[in-house]
Amino acid sequence: MQDIRIAVIGLGYVGLPLARLFSTKYKTVGYDLSKPRVDALMAGHDATLEVSDELLQDAIKNHGLLCSSNLDDIRDCNFYVVAVPTPVDRNNNPDLTPLYGASEVVGKVISKGDVVVYESTVYPGVTEDECLPVVERVSGLKFNVDFYAGYSPERINPGDKVHTVEKITKITSGSTPEIAELIDKVYGSVLTNGTHKASSIKVAEAAKVIENSQRDINIAFVNELSKIFTLMGIDTMDVLEAAGTKWNFIKMNPGLVGGHCISVDPYYLAQCAQRMGYNPEIILAGRRMNDGMGAYVADQTVKLMLKKGVQVLHSKIIIMGFTFKENCPDVRNTRVIDIYHALQEYNVNITVFDPWASPERVKHEYGIDIVNELPHDKYSAAIIAVAHRQFREMEIDFDALLEENHVIYDVKAILPREIVDGRL
Repeated sequence: MQDIRIAVIGLGYVGLPLARLFSTKYKTVGYDLSKPRVDALMAGHDATLEVSDELLQDAIKNHGLLCSSNLDDIRDCNFYVVAVPTPVDRNNNPDLTPLYGASEVVGKVISKGDVVVYESTVYPGVTEDECLPVVERVSGLKFNVDFYAGYSPERINPGDKVHTVEKITKITSGSTPEIAELIDKVYGSVLTNGTHKASSIKVAEAAKVIENSQRDINIAFVNELSKIFTLMGIDTMDVLEAAGTKWNFIKMNPGLVGGHCISVDPYYLAQCAQRMGYNPEIILAGRRMNDGMGAYVADQTVKLMLKKGVQVLHSKIIIMGFTFKENCPDVRNTRVIDIYHALQEYNVNITVFDPWASPERVKHEYGIDIVNELPHDKYSAAIIAVAHRQFREMEIDFDALLEENHVIYDVKAILPREIVDGRL
């Protein structure tokens, strides 16, 4: 514990907060392939907004945190933490390419006696069966003889300033009992809420992948209820409020399920199950339900327009919010894009307004244009897709924004009920 030198590989939503936290106790280097990202961080600003400028600058100035894209800067480290994305491809198959690349990086710099810990979300077995053989091949070292490994799944919730990395309970694990204890102590030394040491790396991997799969299934159930209650003319939120008075009722709200975790992790678990010869019916049914909610919102909005006699063809519709969740700039796997594409089929003119999202990032990732400032225009319909603070606090003048005969569809049920025409 006296000579731990940490390298965090991948400085995104997960890696940067972790590197910043580790730097308060240990010599820490954050490594990322993107030089523009590294340069921005060393200038004291995190574009993801996960680490405040004040905290980042303090870590650099007072704790010696170094962010670098130079491999030589992490050669002297002995405790490597891999925190790269684990996405799915267009067919929803797990894409381990970033993990393979990060493992090659580790293999180039790891030395005898060193430890590598993976944080990326995977299905059970990936760390030992997929990643560590890459480290062995590149380094020429033998796993559990020359170097050791562990798995400690990330639990970063983008935009959440309450459950920050230092305040969560962290699952840890190691490839030997002694290494498991070392890894647990290293993480525990910077956490205020302690750790849970899992019995094996595979158990830790499995625990992570079911956390978000459970939420995905629960939200899918409520989304299905929303569809049923809409057909019955019943307000879903009223039903949930009433049912929530029972002590053991699990309160979930309907909505779009995007982002890098809840909408992705179930596919990792599903593929793992299918490899074992089991077809995970509930998991995949939940995914199908949640992946279809964007098109459902678009269809419901158009139906409401028709019922109110609002012209649909060539009408102007504004989608308010594009990020995958409120009050953060993260647009990874946002399902608002499904609303956009479904509306396009009706030959309408669509404006996407989001005060948080980067128009350049959205254009690069999704090929559409969005605006950060509310346009001076009149719209026939507004879809409140994300519960941003600006929308929740009613900073929008809907009388000025919308035509006299209009439709407001509130996906997140954040506006006063009397001004909306429909909601999930």
